[in-house]
Amino acid sequence: MKFVDEARIHVKAGDGGNGCVSFRRERFVPRGGPDGGDGGKGGDVILQADAQLSTLLDLTYPHRFHAQRGGHGKGKDQTGKTGKDLVIRVPVGTLVRDEKSDQLLQDLLFDGQRFVVARGGRGGRGNARFATPTNRAPRVAEKGEKGEECWLRLELKLLADVGLIGYPNVGKSTLLSRISSATPKIADYPFTTLVPNLGVVTLEDRRPFVVADIPGLIEGASRGQGLGLTFLRHVERTHLLIHILDISEGPSRNPVADFEALNHELSAYHPSLREKVQVLALNKIDIPSVRERAIAVEAEFEKMGYPLHLISGKTGEGVERLMEAVSLELESILSKKNEP
Repeated sequence: MKFVDEARIHVKAGDGGNGCVSFRRERFVPRGGPDGGDGGKGGDVILQADAQLSTLLDLTYPHRFHAQRGGHGKGKDQTGKTGKDLVIRVPVGTLVRDEKSDQLLQDLLFDGQRFVVARGGRGGRGNARFATPTNRAPRVAEKGEKGEECWLRLELKLLADVGLIGYPNVGKSTLLSRISSATPKIADYPFTTLVPNLGVVTLEDRRPFVVADIPGLIEGASRGQGLGLTFLRHVERTHLLIHILDISEGPSRNPVADFEALNHELSAYHPSLREKVQVLALNKIDIPSVRERAIAVEAEFEKMGYPLHLISGKTGEGVERLMEAVSLELESILSKKNEP
């Protein structure tokens, strides 16, 4: 399935039904009087979060959504039928913005959460409502009100506890496939991953957590280089980041410079991203040249105050210890957030 995390849609609630002008005309009832019923209310347009969805693809075409209008009133004081609401399902984590003002209207964070984006028009009153002691035969009725309408911009930000970041081809997808049942595309060339992938990590006696592989981060990502600007928004939802480093290309690859460059991109996109807790991992230590340099690299990061985990996503070496450390950090972060 194609991954789409932005959509622009037009929504129009149902118009209210018109009131009716009618008079009782029955045998043996010479003064029947007005009996025109009210019009029915128009249907609302509702967005509903659905955990079974993972993309906004279904909303890209068609992009106009209209709810049912209310029925017109009828004689014998019959009220028009209420218009049926239109429920549009969107993935959990969808932000709803008014396109004209760019105002954030709602953040749909929970499965089943609903938000009325356009309210149906009220039905018009029938002539029975206008009868008075001095006007016993009113010949007027109201038209139904128009339903609300607007253009909306929907943005999907994936809900994940942990984000995997790092330069292309450092082994993020390989690690994700090692720690979860996710099956991302894996190859030995940059930008293999073109969409975020999610995986659930389950450890014994620990709270399961969701990991997202965030693709396309390179130097200049916050300015639109690579794919980073497209997917940086998905980092915002995470509580914790696993920063994957790679020195398998030889001495020309400086892990400290890579670490600082990507953190600069996070800060440039939004300052809050730089403040997130990061767990660092040096990948591909199954390669002899990487293992030889690993101790020196580990010492460099310890001077900076960052413990470095030495792992191999390919063989699994050190991965379990890394996941234990991530789980402990995550529990600490969540417990602090839940404190009164």
